[in-house]
Amino acid sequence: MLYKLIYAFHEYLSVLNVFRYITFRTILATLTALIICFLLGSWAISKLKALQVGQFIREDGPPNHKTKEGTPTMGGCLIVPAVIIATLCWASPTNMYAWLVLFVAISFGAIGFADDYLKIRKRNSKGMGAKVKFAFQLAASFVVVLALYLHPDFDTRIHLPFFKTVALDLGWGYVPAAMFVVVGASNAVNLTDGLDGLAIGPLTIAFGCYLVFAYLAGHVKIASYLQIPYVAGAGELAVVCGSVVGAGLGFLWYNAYPAQVFMGDVGSLSLGAILGTVALITKQEIILALVGGLFVFEALSVIFQVLYFKLTGGERIFRMAPIHHHFELKGWPEPKVIVRFWIISIILALLAMSTLKLR
Repeated sequence: MLYKLIYAFHEYLSVLNVFRYITFRTILATLTALIICFLLGSWAISKLKALQVGQFIREDGPPNHKTKEGTPTMGGCLIVPAVIIATLCWASPTNMYAWLVLFVAISFGAIGFADDYLKIRKRNSKGMGAKVKFAFQLAASFVVVLALYLHPDFDTRIHLPFFKTVALDLGWGYVPAAMFVVVGASNAVNLTDGLDGLAIGPLTIAFGCYLVFAYLAGHVKIASYLQIPYVAGAGELAVVCGSVVGAGLGFLWYNAYPAQVFMGDVGSLSLGAILGTVALITKQEIILALVGGLFVFEALSVIFQVLYFKLTGGERIFRMAPIHHHFELKGWPEPKVIVRFWIISIILALLAMSTLKLR
């Protein structure tokens, strides 16, 4: 990785010592991913247009969304490589956790890519099918979770927030529980990606929050002071989170209302799975429900809508699910829905950060 090459000359140029600090490399990773997305965004959009990779709008979707028909999608093909390149440049090449997150990014990105491709080719909204997609997600998450479970230095207990010494040892039950976190986060983000900038904004906020969690969990003295689980090597995930924050901001430049490009499943499935994996490694998996509360709310709105529809024989709780469509059909302008959801995400992130002192 690039930082190792640069740091190798620190004996001859003392200023290069700065590259051994995670904080400095996190800033570089953020800027690297941001610049990649910002500079290549216009080119990527033009390429997607030339390939006729346009968004398909469902007939039963909100009427005002018909104007989005044909807008380039699969923008995750820009986000994911930017995250990977920035991470490879500035994270430690010997850190297992960084490699696991990169595996998640690539595997879930590939699943999303295949799903997007089938939707575009067949001009329908089914893609590869829910069962097939879910099976691939389970397989990819199983590989990652099993690697964590078998790692001798990784604590597979689930630590409860607000309690100093309470931790649940699930035994082999940790594997399905952790898989649920990864797959659940992936699909929750995917459901949220329905308006211009609606998903990438809260994602950037959530990764900014976990950037802090990762740094604190990987610092033995700070972790001890805050009485949070210390995870040796987790600090390098701050670099990964910084990469996602930078890529998210760069992509938001083009995805903000009115969007020039959508991230597609290749972006949403991948970024959601990365978020879930980082939450597992930093031992802040339960707090993820608060940090990503917006994604949880969106997913639950779909679950409740479907269950209520089946139980009542056709009645609905919301005008349309996910819930952001409900507010659209109530008459809220799309930008108002987006910005208010961003505000909610910021509030939830601040609440999650405050738990660091409530132990």
